[in-house]
Amino acid sequence: MFSLRLAGAALGFALFNSQLTTCRSPGEGGSEAAPTHAEAKDVTLVGVDTGDLTGREKADWSRYVSDLLAPCPDQPVSLAQCVSENRSCKQCLPAAAFLVKQVRRGRTRGQVEAAYRGRFSMDMIKNVELEDSPTKGAPGAPVSIVEFADFECPHCAATRPILDDLFKRYDGQIRLVYKNFPLSMHQYAEKAARAAIAAYKQNKFWEMEVLLFDNQQSLEQSNVEQLAKTLGLDMPRFVKDRDSEAVADLVARDRKQGERLEIAATPTMYINGRQFESSGEFKEDLDDWVTLEIKLAGGNAVPTPVTAASGAPSSSAPASASPAPAPGKAAKPKASAL
Repeated sequence: MFSLRLAGAALGFALFNSQLTTCRSPGEGGSEAAPTHAEAKDVTLVGVDTGDLTGREKADWSRYVSDLLAPCPDQPVSLAQCVSENRSCKQCLPAAAFLVKQVRRGRTRGQVEAAYRGRFSMDMIKNVELEDSPTKGAPGAPVSIVEFADFECPHCAATRPILDDLFKRYDGQIRLVYKNFPLSMHQYAEKAARAAIAAYKQNKFWEMEVLLFDNQQSLEQSNVEQLAKTLGLDMPRFVKDRDSEAVADLVARDRKQGERLEIAATPTMYINGRQFESSGEFKEDLDDWVTLEIKLAGGNAVPTPVTAASGAPSSSAPASASPAPAPGKAAKPKASAL
């Protein structure tokens, strides 16, 4: 019995450390039974490397590319046919490569199909309002990443340096947008969100974001005020803004928007309007997602080397310009939209 428990604990620890997870409200989760499926003929597509797949994995991948439709609505053919016939849908080849990774990671058919739809289906693109949200990066960048986060969430803190590194490596090609989504289970999350917006009003949001995440074990009001002082903020103005109804309304607006999007955990990110989902390797999946968006937009997806001298981008004032809309979506008037 002891050995079984020890093995179970070791497996749980390995699973926890294999991916970046989220702060999730109680009761979230689900299960899925593995379906049975018919045999499919072996498929080989030029430009898609399946050499590392086992025989079973290759059969599963062949079935997926034969069964799933191409991402472009104007190409009502299978993914395999789209690639083999070199059809005009430029998403077909990366979509087939995407499925290779899904199969290699041992995902069930239901998980693979859901991931494929979330990543490539046009009807999965959401409008995310960006007006008056803290942003950094060019408004016309080919990639817009909107993060709904909670300053007391440890997984959000773990995500911050990953996003910062991505922002620096793809210099000029990413726009980051922060949305407050304080969870009720975190005692200081709401006040920390208000403090961040108060700093934002003095063009110091991103500096305050770093300090709040780096000190998330000590987010009592007096400690947060000390952090604000280190940024050289006008403290009477900071305190007044933090405690104002207007700032409380801005935080509530973000949270309500997240609720409309049915967000249940932090961090949750939208990349060009699609909700980002990791299949187990957070950093790798995020990098793959971003580089594909850059390529599909016709940009250069080769990262810029980051040196020790590279500094963090300067804070931006409240956004007034609209970013480029996501593919297939028009920008909404008077408000930024993905």
